[in-house]
Amino acid sequence: MNLRYVLGRPLTAVCLACAVAVAAVPGAGISVTPAFAAEEGNTVRPEIAKPLQAAQQAIQSKAYAQALAKLKEADAVSGRTPYEDSVIAQLRLMAAVGAEDMGVAARSFEALGNAGNVAPATKLQFTLAIASGYFRAKDYAAAATWTNRYLSNGGTDAQARLLLVQSYYLDKQYGPAAKAALDNISQTEKQGQVPSETLLQILASSAREQQDWKMYETALLRLAADYPKQDYWADLLHRVSAHPGFSDRLRLDVSRLGMAVGILTTAAQYVEYTELAIQAGLPGEAQGVVEKGFSGGILGAGGDAARHGRLRDLVNKAVANDQKALDASAAEAAKAANGDPLANTGLDYYGYGQYDKAISLLEQSLAKGSLKAPDEARLHLGIAYLAAGKKAKAIEVLKAVKGTDGAADLAALWIVKAGGRPY
Repeated sequence: MNLRYVLGRPLTAVCLACAVAVAAVPGAGISVTPAFAAEEGNTVRPEIAKPLQAAQQAIQSKAYAQALAKLKEADAVSGRTPYEDSVIAQLRLMAAVGAEDMGVAARSFEALGNAGNVAPATKLQFTLAIASGYFRAKDYAAAATWTNRYLSNGGTDAQARLLLVQSYYLDKQYGPAAKAALDNISQTEKQGQVPSETLLQILASSAREQQDWKMYETALLRLAADYPKQDYWADLLHRVSAHPGFSDRLRLDVSRLGMAVGILTTAAQYVEYTELAIQAGLPGEAQGVVEKGFSGGILGAGGDAARHGRLRDLVNKAVANDQKALDASAAEAAKAANGDPLANTGLDYYGYGQYDKAISLLEQSLAKGSLKAPDEARLHLGIAYLAAGKKAKAIEVLKAVKGTDGAADLAALWIVKAGGRPY
C-alpha cells in the first residue's frame, strides 16, 4: 500500500519555511532603557539629555527613524564624555534594531565594548536584540553569528537556542541546524519539557536535506509521538514499509497500523486491508474493517458499491465458517509441534475482539517456540496487549521485538501509538 500521499506530501523544506516564518522571534520585544540621571558620578548634560529623552520617547512609540535623527542632534554636541557617548550608543542600538538598520546596530554595540558602565547582563540583552534584528532582516548568517555570541557569553534564554536553529536552517546550513536542534531538544528534555513542533520539524527537514534518513525517521517518530498528525504517520509508514528487507508478510500489519492511526481514508485502502486479512485467514478482522467502511460511508457508495457488497457477503460467510471451528482450531493448535498454529489462532481471536484469548495463545506460541517468525508473533502479542488496554505490558513486549524484516520498525511505531518512546 502506498501511504506516502495518503494525506498529502511528506514533510518538506517548503512547509518548514512557513513554520519558521511564523515562529516567535526572541529578543524582538527587548527593552533596555539607559539612565540619564547621575550614575556613580556620571551625568548627562542638559543639552544632550533633551535630544536623548526625545529619542527615547520616539523609540517607545516605534518611531525609529525619528529617534535616530534625534540622536544625531546629541552627536552634534561637542565635548561629550565617555558616559554620554555610552548612553547615545545604547539608544542608537535600540533604534537601529527597531528600524532593522543592523549595520548601525552592530557598530553601536561595538562602541559599547569598552564602556565600563554597561552591565554584562545589559550587553547580553543587546546581543540577543541584534541577533533578532538580523533574523527579522533575513540576514540569517549574521543572526546565527550573533546568537552564538549571546550563548557563548552566558546567555540562557531558551528562545535564543531556537533562534539559532532557525537561523542555521533558513541560511541552508543544514548540518549545523540539525546539531543545534539536537542540542536544543536535549536541553528541553532535561528540563522536563516537550520540544516544540517547529524544532522537531526543522530537525526532520535538515536531516532530509542531508539525506540522513535515520535521523529523519527519528525526528518523524518524535513528531508522531508529541504532535500526532496524519501526515507524520503516513510518511513514517511509507518509509518503514520501503526499508530494504521489509517482509511482504507484514503488508497486513502496515494496513492494521494505518487503520489504528487514522490514515486509511479511501475505499481502495479499506478493500486492500480486507482482502489481506481474508488471505491471512483472519475473517473476524476483515469483518471489522468492512463494517467500519460501510458505517462510515467509505464502502457501499459510488461505482464500486456492488463490488463492496459482494466483498461484505464473502467476509460474512467466512466469519460464519470460521467461528464454528475456532475453538476446535485452538485445541488442535495446542497439540502442534511448533508455535505457529497457536500464533495464527491467537491473531484470529484478536480479530474478533477476544483479546484475552489472543494474548493467551500468542504467549503459548512464544513459549512453545520453533516459530517461523518469532518477532512477528511478539509484535502481534504487543498489539493484542494494547487492544486489551494494557499499555505498559504492550510497550514492554513491543520493545523486545528485534530483527530486520520490518517487525521491529513496526513495533517502534506501535510503541509511539501506545504513548511510549522508542528512541
